[in-house]
Amino acid sequence: MRRHLRFTYAVVVAAVGTAALIGAGGTPTLGQTAAAGAVVKPTISNWQFITAGTPPPTQAACNAVVPFGRRCFDPTAMANSYDYASLTNRGAGRTIALVDSFGSSTIASDLNNFDTQFGLQHMCGETGVTCTSGMPAFSILNVQGSPPPTPPPPNNGTDQEGHNVWALETSLDVEWAHATAPMANILLVTTPTAETLGVQGFHQMMNAEQYVIDNHLADVISQSFAAAEGSFSSFSSLQNLRHAFISAQANNVTVFGSSGDGGTTNVVKEPVKNPRVIPYPSVEWPASDPLVTGVGGTYLCTDATTGTTVDSTSPPTECQNNPGVREVGWLNAGGGYSIYFTRPSFQTTLPTGSTFVGSSPGAPGPNTNMRGVPDIGYQASQRTGVLVYMTEGATTTSGTGCRGANPCSPGWYTVGGTSASSPQWAGLIAIADQIAGRDLGYINPALYQIGSNAAMYAADFNDVSVGCNQTSSIPGYCARTGWDEVTGLGTPDAAKLIPDLIAATP
Repeated sequence: MRRHLRFTYAVVVAAVGTAALIGAGGTPTLGQTAAAGAVVKPTISNWQFITAGTPPPTQAACNAVVPFGRRCFDPTAMANSYDYASLTNRGAGRTIALVDSFGSSTIASDLNNFDTQFGLQHMCGETGVTCTSGMPAFSILNVQGSPPPTPPPPNNGTDQEGHNVWALETSLDVEWAHATAPMANILLVTTPTAETLGVQGFHQMMNAEQYVIDNHLADVISQSFAAAEGSFSSFSSLQNLRHAFISAQANNVTVFGSSGDGGTTNVVKEPVKNPRVIPYPSVEWPASDPLVTGVGGTYLCTDATTGTTVDSTSPPTECQNNPGVREVGWLNAGGGYSIYFTRPSFQTTLPTGSTFVGSSPGAPGPNTNMRGVPDIGYQASQRTGVLVYMTEGATTTSGTGCRGANPCSPGWYTVGGTSASSPQWAGLIAIADQIAGRDLGYINPALYQIGSNAAMYAADFNDVSVGCNQTSSIPGYCARTGWDEVTGLGTPDAAKLIPDLIAATP
């Protein structure tokens, strides 16, 4: 449920194993230049309010949501679905930094109820919690100051600066990084300005990350923001923002970035109300940066109560229409090829059966042998979304009923977007760091090294091979055997992947 747009790359594989783009009519086409499609909204819009009150909703309540039924995942079902429930002391002694604009004025109390309802480890820093020795800490870092996340009055704007919308993003990031690695410390890093497609906000975010790295405040960073590469005026303007990633690699800090929630359709600039659509399959930065681990998305079709089996009976239709399939590539998952970064060396060796094209039809040069995105995948659709608790609601400014501010209802949401995927992967690496007794740091080469070993790849990853990411007339790509532009190498079997990842990192 990203607050901003992400970019996508290009390529889809046909059944025969050749690479192809999915065109406007849904048929594979090569070299097609697509017409402009519908403007993609900020990914934070990928959410659904389910119920008010402190107890979480029932699965029946989630299934009955109109117009699209869904399933809602709690921490136990997710831990079983991705096989990390058996891991102990998950993330103890490690710190995850989550970077968001504005933050949320109710996050400390919201996290407390989330933990209480699901029986999770409480954190020092939650409302009403007495700190004890060995307890993980939740803290907030406002490097440049942060205004209160007050819901805006009704307006005809783009809602890019809607602080309460970022509050839901904040709740998602904090609650699910913690649910994944409940013994890890959480550092919420907030900035005072929303990112708006390279126009503003990025400098503050990158400077905040630089501060975190320079002061050794975190072992893993998760980024719930992005902008289309094409929204930057030049590659040099983007290069000027990469300093934090260069420092992260040098200091063994792992950095994740969501691949985006617009499929292959992105726009040039926001908050202009009617921004121009980029006329070729595009990707977003920072996920496209080779120094960042880009995370794509899926529909998770496991049993949302237990997480132990595939459920092809319950909603949504994406699961019902693919009987026996545990995950389907998410329609809105960002993915494709960079227009700026060339294919990194770690992507030269891929799982057997992978198809890597390295170019996007109609994209500006060099447009050959370019960086592919994403690197990995995780559950992302709100139709198979995680449960998030947020009470940032009506305020003195917005009045009763929030006067149109959206979202504003206190209670439980099911939330989707690749920004649900990134903080959970950050939690998994915090666990890996804890088990290893050291920071794994830059993991991209190790991920692809595992992917190139047939036995390890089959054991450590769930290879997602169905589902496409076309959201408009801009061509999209389809998940397929091995690496693809929707889910990357696939989703993790954490208990098996983590030991191999530790062994593969220096």
